[in-house]
Amino acid sequence: MPTPSTPQPWNGALFIGGAFVPAEDGRTSTVYDKAAQEPLGEAGLASPADLDRAAREAAVAGRAWAAADFGTRADLLRDVAARLRARADEFAALIVRETGSIRGKADYEVAGAVDELHQAAALAGHVRAETLPSRAPGRESVAERVPLGVVGVITPWNFPLVLAMRVLAPALAVGNSVVLKPSPHTPLSGGLLLADLFAGAGLPAGVLQVVPGGQDTGEALTAHPDIAMVHFTGSSAVGRIIARDAGERLKKVSLELGGNNALIVLDDADLDQAGQIGAWSAFHYQGQTCITAGRHIVQRPVFDAYVAELAARAGRITVGDPTRDGVGLGPMISVEQRERARKLLDEAVGAGATVVAGGDGEGLFHRPTVVTGVTPEMALWTEEIFAPIAPVLAVDSEEEALAVANDTSYGLVDAVVTGDLARGRRLAARLGAAMVHVNDSTCLDEAHVPFGGRAASGLGGRAGGESNLHEFTELRWLTYQHTPIHYPY
Repeated sequence: MPTPSTPQPWNGALFIGGAFVPAEDGRTSTVYDKAAQEPLGEAGLASPADLDRAAREAAVAGRAWAAADFGTRADLLRDVAARLRARADEFAALIVRETGSIRGKADYEVAGAVDELHQAAALAGHVRAETLPSRAPGRESVAERVPLGVVGVITPWNFPLVLAMRVLAPALAVGNSVVLKPSPHTPLSGGLLLADLFAGAGLPAGVLQVVPGGQDTGEALTAHPDIAMVHFTGSSAVGRIIARDAGERLKKVSLELGGNNALIVLDDADLDQAGQIGAWSAFHYQGQTCITAGRHIVQRPVFDAYVAELAARAGRITVGDPTRDGVGLGPMISVEQRERARKLLDEAVGAGATVVAGGDGEGLFHRPTVVTGVTPEMALWTEEIFAPIAPVLAVDSEEEALAVANDTSYGLVDAVVTGDLARGRRLAARLGAAMVHVNDSTCLDEAHVPFGGRAASGLGGRAGGESNLHEFTELRWLTYQHTPIHYPY
């Protein structure tokens, strides 16, 4: 990955009008390697004035892009996919350093982003019109899907490349232009290098604008009259603010928010499988995903054995610099995130919980942690933790497990581990989450599936496959009168 001393067109810049340009007031932000805390580069910091320019130019450029034939859009997306594949090592190495993830997670992101591009290219040819019946003689009635216009996208830091591409690619495929505001923690892999990728493939100037920035930039994006839709991935707290601000302007929103997801281990589960699934669900990428299992609900006959299995796996994970071989968990994204996790854990222990494994760490690093003795009243149980901490609660029956799992304001994903698939199916049908996995991790995603949440975990439609047609287009009704029409006036 180039250092700031290496000339790069994106260094210290925004991407507006098809070019890397400085922010209007010249502000920049240093991006750091999360493990080494060494500078990786600079990103421009967009002001509301920069955002205004980006949105206005996107609105103009989007008209020609919407009018382009679907083959043009599909070909460009396939070209971007090929370019990303060719630069896979560069992008993966940057993701490791910018997010603190291990290389396997970074490779997954690159492969997932390539898949998103191919799925979106196919989607471009699925935008259809439907002929409707009419009572009026000679009236041809048609319902067609049309682009929304400018889609504003605010992305998170945990999976910056793939979560940006999951919105960016289908939005472009169906004829929208995009203004992208990546997280301030990851503006390179989540924004500026993406702009470089699309520019290299020949995306027309103005169709994609990338405006790294802070809260004021996000507020300006939500409020801008030229932005027809806001897609936000992040915390439920911020999602509520965006929903309120967009609602006041009667603007479409799609919110993919947090989760406090349940992993239920039934008394007939294979404990080796349960331990693998539980460890991956709780500790993958330091627990910093919306689909992490933050509540482990275990039937009492297998509770002690499951805790021992999970603790043993936690103890075997190496924590350290993710650029080194053999490391399983890297640093957390920030001091603030680490301190919040520490506070939730300390409060739970002070109220009677017991740390069975882990519980400590240095700097931004946090050992994978298993906690028992939790109660449903503890914040460690009720809130999204976003850290490698697995609270485990014993229940007496399947019915109690169901009640505890559904006792949450969230509704993203749950998982069930059982030796009886039919039993797992029956329980899955009664869980309240928008996604449920039987005998697999909570941490699943594929480019073509309807991914999303309900309640405090999401508002809007679903991401993936055909769902993106509904997400990034709207219906328009057209009629054509082939014979003279007669009215009484």
